[in-house]
Amino acid sequence: MAIIKKKQTKDLSIVKAVYRNLRSSPRKINDILRSIRGKKADIAIKNLQFSEKRVSKEISKTIKSAVANAENNNQLDIDNLFIKEAYVGKGMVMKRYRPRARGKAGEIKKPFSNLTIIVIEKKNNSKEEKRT
Repeated sequence: MAIIKKKQTKDLSIVKAVYRNLRSSPRKINDILRSIRGKKADIAIKNLQFSEKRVSKEISKTIKSAVANAENNNQLDIDNLFIKEAYVGKGMVMKRYRPRARGKAGEIKKPFSNLTIIVIEKKNNSKEEKRT
């Protein structure tokens, strides 16, 4: 019995940027990511500038990195980039201990996260068709 492998063609209009070991919990980051999914990249960056969360600076850095990857590596138009996917996963957990009463120790967990931003280029064909 032969195994058939399908050739996977890489779509050049999809670009990814990953921020590994981001020093914040995935739960806190996911609240911010919900607000930027599906938006244009430049609008998402502007919204993150006015966010009061500390993590929003690192998220905007990751979006800027994905936009730069799209522009330099795939020659995509940065005006047509949308955030297709934005998700976060668990990273490592740093464990610390704090002395408690009667010789016991209280555990402190400091979680890290892995942030992934995927941008895609959407072309506005409807405007071009109306002009011709």
